[in-house]
Amino acid sequence: MISRKVNNVKEALEGIQDGQTIMLGGFGLCGIPENSIAELVHKNVTNLTCISNNAGVDDFGLGLLLQKRQITKMISSYVGENAEFERQMLSGELEVELTPQGTLAEKCRAAQAGIPAFFTPAGFGTEVAEGKETREFNGKMHVMELAYKADFSIVKAWKGDEAGNLIFKGTARNFNACMAGAAKITIAEVEELVPAGTLNPNEIHIPGIMVNRIFQGEKFEKRIEQRTVRQRS
Repeated sequence: MISRKVNNVKEALEGIQDGQTIMLGGFGLCGIPENSIAELVHKNVTNLTCISNNAGVDDFGLGLLLQKRQITKMISSYVGENAEFERQMLSGELEVELTPQGTLAEKCRAAQAGIPAFFTPAGFGTEVAEGKETREFNGKMHVMELAYKADFSIVKAWKGDEAGNLIFKGTARNFNACMAGAAKITIAEVEELVPAGTLNPNEIHIPGIMVNRIFQGEKFEKRIEQRTVRQRS
């Protein structure tokens, strides 16, 4: 069986260069590849185009890359809780392509499946549809969306094995699963890396054939964007 294991995050991110397009999994701060993002900051790669549901918060997640001006274009579904993201977008420092959340997920999944384009009713009649082909299906207008083209996809999983098979936990599955295999090279960082054959085949979400490199992260903060707790009675 082919082993896709690499020793650490530095080896996993070899080949990432200035000006490339990178997909990054996660939903808010849930399931983001924390170790990989920290290494991107350390590598000081610039002029990146990042495809992610959002850009974390000011001092965590992709917000760390925004602070150092390493991202020149964000493709995401919303600005979220990141004030620096908002500031750079409104000032024109950062190019932003806001995409309906379902469309963003499907553009990743289409790339994963090798489908070059698809039609969706989302965005018809709005700025989202400007410059795009439209077509009527069953009496309803649709917009043609192209699958994403990315150099690297970086995802985070709960468990993985040395063959690259992945299991996601809870909400972390939202964008990580559809981004795995959706770029030229997929990198997976996992909380627990086990020998091939250890995982229950019925519980695997992504097969190893979609992963090129896998490593075990050293630590995960797992921050909460908006912590809400019940008041003590």
